[in-house]
Amino acid sequence: MKNILVIGAGRFGTYIIQQFAKQGDEILVIDKKESRMEKVLPFVTSSLIGDSADPDFMKNVGVNNFDICIVAIGDDFQNSLETTSLLKELGAKHVISRASRDVHEKFLLKNGADEVVYPEKNMAEWTAIRHSSNTIKDYIPVPGDYSIFEVDVPKSWIGKSMIDLKIRQKMRLNILSVSSGSGVNLDYDPALPFEEGQTIMVLGSDNDLRKHLGLAY
Repeated sequence: MKNILVIGAGRFGTYIIQQFAKQGDEILVIDKKESRMEKVLPFVTSSLIGDSADPDFMKNVGVNNFDICIVAIGDDFQNSLETTSLLKELGAKHVISRASRDVHEKFLLKNGADEVVYPEKNMAEWTAIRHSSNTIKDYIPVPGDYSIFEVDVPKSWIGKSMIDLKIRQKMRLNILSVSSGSGVNLDYDPALPFEEGQTIMVLGSDNDLRKHLGLAY
């Protein structure tokens, strides 16, 4: 369980709060507008009404006690930037800030953000890659030019096993799971041949995934 500070209870902040609540984390939410609090109160441990860019207000919050501080402000970039900078000044361990434009991302990183999330850009990228091929079922980017794809088993693999194909040795790919009508197998026998209708969850570098799975992203 972690202690999470979420600043901003708009749509993005609400989704973030709900996800952390599902994990059983303790959440403090801060927002200027009391009207935004009603929908998140069932999911948070506590809430405060106030200006997150006000040093006197934020000094009493104890931001250094939180594992993660998330700046989810989406409608006032100046306030988001000032809040991000202030959190670091007050000793925040890890600050994640929301950006809505490329230039915002650069400024946030230069002014204290440890990470920047860009929901609209990330969703656009996910949608484009997810629908770039009819064989792709899901896609997860991994830091360092790696990705995880859920795809239909390539036709050229059907009837052959991981051992036959030398998936790790020659392709440098890791099969995380194999799914079929009977469910998901996280420990698929590498000696078993792949069958038509199966899907695989595969991790690898973007270059290897493009080369061996024929993905164009």
